[in-house]
Amino acid sequence: MSLDANRRALQGYLVEHDERYLASDAVFTDMSSGQEWTGREAVAGMLHWFYEVAFDATFENRTLVVDEEHGMLEGTVVGRHIGEFAGVPATGRNFRAPICVAYDFRDGQIARGRFYFAVPAFLAQVGAAAPTAA
Repeated sequence: MSLDANRRALQGYLVEHDERYLASDAVFTDMSSGQEWTGREAVAGMLHWFYEVAFDATFENRTLVVDEEHGMLEGTVVGRHIGEFAGVPATGRNFRAPICVAYDFRDGQIARGRFYFAVPAFLAQVGAAAPTAA
């Protein structure tokens, strides 16, 4: 697909939060846990949970790169910890944590998203210990 179509899809999705820019079978993966969400409704639900249930947060964009097949978004999640996340009950504390999302496009829509959220940075700011490996 064209660079312009991919740019429109990513900008429309990020700015308008319009699910029609997601492929009907889009898959988003949390690269730290391996958890996946498949389909527009599941992806939208995950994002709602992340930004409005676990956190009262917004995204600050730093870098956005798009080509004919892929997109990359880097920025910071800024907010307050209001619900359970990473096994940590709500602390009410504010935080700023880096996030990066890699996107794959198909037919002018987002087909895959792989996100990398800096959980250790979040945990340090809310006063929680990082989980230890068994």
